Amino acid sequence: MKHSMKLRSGATIPQISAPEAEQKHYLTRNILNKMHLMPAGDPIAFDENTDGSITYYFDPSRVVEAPPELWYAPAQKTETMTTESGREIIRMSTKRAATCGYYTKERLDQMNYDVIEEPVAYTLRNDKSVIYFYDKKTAVRRPLMCVQCGKDIRYRRKLCRGCFEADLAVRRAEGDAHRNAAYHMKRERVLFFDLELTGVYHHDEILSVSITDGTGRIIMDTLVHPVHKKKWKQTEKIHGITPEMVTESPTLEELKPRIREIFDNADVLIAYGISTDYSHIKYIYDTEAEREELHKKARCAANEFVRFQSEHYPDEVHASLSDAMERLGIAWDGVAHTSIADTIGCAKVWEKLFPNYYED
Repeated sequence: MKHSMKLRSGATIPQISAPEAEQKHYLTRNILNKMHLMPAGDPIAFDENTDGSITYYFDPSRVVEAPPELWYAPAQKTETMTTESGREIIRMSTKRAATCGYYTKERLDQMNYDVIEEPVAYTLRNDKSVIYFYDKKTAVRRPLMCVQCGKDIRYRRKLCRGCFEADLAVRRAEGDAHRNAAYHMKRERVLFFDLELTGVYHHDEILSVSITDGTGRIIMDTLVHPVHKKKWKQTEKIHGITPEMVTESPTLEELKPRIREIFDNADVLIAYGISTDYSHIKYIYDTEAEREELHKKARCAANEFVRFQSEHYPDEVHASLSDAMERLGIAWDGVAHTSIADTIGCAKVWEKLFPNYYED
């Protein structure tokens, strides 16, 4: 006797006898079908039949009405049949069965499930032979096997532990070679930048721009007066820039010539999570060709840190700038989440990841 069973949802349900279930007013699937109902949650208990199959019991307070197409047929009487254990199941089409989440044993096997419950419905082939349907919710999912060796259970990246660790060693060696390579870049022509915005959407506006180069020199650090947005309460909580602080600041239109001049003299532009910043700063250029040239210079420090982290610390998943600085042992200069502190932090993260990036 099993006494209890753990479901795929993580819930554990007890084994009870049919009289006990009846006393508690629990419903079997057979009764639910007759009442045109469907379970709205996991079974609440189970019993093991003499043939080894499972009968599940459901809480009557956690059921819903079945869709009419599953039972309503005004010109046709619902056909039923009785299984060997005495359970009555209804006939339905394959399409209707799939709507309920019922599949054949062969289909569930292809989906990597083992059937432990009796069939819940059936249909007939042209030759009148029976096809049984089983409920996917109460089938047991088999462990997925490694896609590489096919011998052991998957651990990560669809690989077993052995294959994953072998693959990790290869990826780590390739990543370290990439990061430790000599790139011979001129420090003054490698720029780091960060923006603070009124929000993250395309219609939001820039509130501050900070730019430094590889020598640590601050080239630009200015607030920006937005033209359309008057308040930004959500992002204000993060970067601390209030509407009053930018009242006398230049607009992006006024800053465009100087920013273009700075960017045009750079070989590489680096930001931490550059996609959002690029999507706003690209409008300093008027043509798609100019924006494409800007994009070719762009590098993302966040992507490089995520790669480093996945190769050396695969158990860690958070990869914000703060996470990167903590992992690499870098202290903040200034107040975190201001554009100038984030720009300086990004530059330090980049140099830690690429110790031979500059020509010196």
